[in-house]
Amino acid sequence: MKKQSILVMALSLTAMTLICSCGGQKKQQGMPTATFKTAKAEKRDITLQQKYSATIRGRQDIDVYPQVGGTLQKLLVTEGQKVTKGQTLFIIDQVPFQAALNTAEAAQKSASAQLATAQLNYDSKKKLFDDQIISDVELQTAQNALLTAKAQLAQAEAQVVNARNSLSYTVVKSPANGVVGTLPYRQGALVGSNMPQPLTTVSDNNEMYVYFSIAESQFLQMVRNSESVEAAIASMPELTLQLVDGSEYEVKGKVESASGVVDKNTGSVQLRAAFSNPSHILHSGSTGNIILPTVYKDALVIPVSATVQTQNRYKIYVVDKDGIAHEKLISVMSQTNGKEYIVSEGLDGTEEFVSEGAGMVRDGQKVKGEKGKE
Repeated sequence: MKKQSILVMALSLTAMTLICSCGGQKKQQGMPTATFKTAKAEKRDITLQQKYSATIRGRQDIDVYPQVGGTLQKLLVTEGQKVTKGQTLFIIDQVPFQAALNTAEAAQKSASAQLATAQLNYDSKKKLFDDQIISDVELQTAQNALLTAKAQLAQAEAQVVNARNSLSYTVVKSPANGVVGTLPYRQGALVGSNMPQPLTTVSDNNEMYVYFSIAESQFLQMVRNSESVEAAIASMPELTLQLVDGSEYEVKGKVESASGVVDKNTGSVQLRAAFSNPSHILHSGSTGNIILPTVYKDALVIPVSATVQTQNRYKIYVVDKDGIAHEKLISVMSQTNGKEYIVSEGLDGTEEFVSEGAGMVRDGQKVKGEKGKE
């Protein structure tokens, strides 16, 4: 009886195993055939837009500091005002400098009178010496007094020049044509050449410089393709400037120069582009983005819809001659136009793959191909 029970249990377990096995096979065999668009990678030239953070500066940003210290007496400009070279911007209290000039001029007149007296004395002594009335020592003494008077006059004249210059420095003028920046100091403020902030900054904004950085490896490749830095810069296409509000600046720019030093912290090279600013929309200190079009020759291109991202790599589903989809890892370039990827590794262009809806495909699934764009 006991042996019969064991036999029955063994038969039951075998039956259950067969049922489960058949169910799994049915489930695997029952994976439905799906219809997906398929295509092959295109090999062609493609232009991609690369975006870089940028800083905008005036062609000339000149900080205006006073050359003398004193009380700021007058502000003759306002922030954002257009000014011309030599236009008066500020006036510093002139009273002490005018007094210093008056004192220097009085000292000059006194020195001039002393020189005239010394000259008369020398001329008189010279005549007496020629008549052998006085000794050589007396003549030499008169001559030394004359030389001293001349030196004192020269010193007085130099003091007059310095005092006059100091007085002129109380009138602070624009060093160039441009636009006035902020005005951190107001009338009555005590200013001087050692101030932490300038009186203002005059920016020449008829043409603006836009600074941006690209990876050293990218710049090196550009130089290799053009055989020199100068040729690489000359061959770069026109640039588009995207403003902070997302709009594109109406005037195109051109790269003018590249820094000769690589930033050791970021591994990048700074480029400087020039943009004309006829309507003065651009302001020094603003930020934006440079959009740089880059042409890739004979690139292997696939649609974004053909890929599924897995961490830092991508996979596609290659369809074999029997219609079975096989997962395949590929590498793509980081630059994209949002619709296509450039394949850098994993495809040779002969493979047929699912071009749309790759996220719905399963590895080993039977796929009915529907030709898409090639």
